[in-house]
Amino acid sequence: MAMITRIDDYFSKGCGRCARFDTAQCSSMIWSRGLARLRQICLETGLQETVKWGHPCYVHAGRNIAIIGAFQGDFRLTFFNAALMRDAEGLLEKQGPNAQNAGMFRFTSDAQVEELAPHVRSYLEEAKSYADQGITAPKVVRDIAWPAELIEALDADPELAEAFHALTPGRQKSYAFNLNQAKKPETRFARIERFRPRILAGKGALERWPS
Repeated sequence: MAMITRIDDYFSKGCGRCARFDTAQCSSMIWSRGLARLRQICLETGLQETVKWGHPCYVHAGRNIAIIGAFQGDFRLTFFNAALMRDAEGLLEKQGPNAQNAGMFRFTSDAQVEELAPHVRSYLEEAKSYADQGITAPKVVRDIAWPAELIEALDADPELAEAFHALTPGRQKSYAFNLNQAKKPETRFARIERFRPRILAGKGALERWPS
């Protein structure tokens, strides 16, 4: 099944990643009211709306600012440069237990979007200001080089990020090592998409997997 390429399809049918696409069971349909309001808030802040990785992505000054995602049990607005966000009120959550920074608004009811709307706007404006100033998050020194394409894919895909951060460090490194062998960015992105079912299943890059 192919991911959507038209932004409006996400809000009327879903992302196109699974068999629930364009059915009443699709997460985008379950949370349709909350997602519509969240979309409105993003647009009201002057963000440019596009679709990336099958999800609504909001851009400013040439930089990805935040992305919307939906699950059966909740829906989310995730910031790309989470390490920059001050989050003085402690409203942001981590995408997974091993994530380094909290960078996600998680909603478990449609009404929560309206309740948190002033904060969502404030956080979006803060993220926009960093883009305007060209400020980026400090690089984290790791014992293995994490491909930029992997970091971008995890920021863009909340479901993938949650599953990846739940992997053991050894399994995480197996993907980083495999991706680092590819010389071209497009090859690394293609491998990440191919690895997605493995990651969601909690498997490493070298573990046995149904063909």
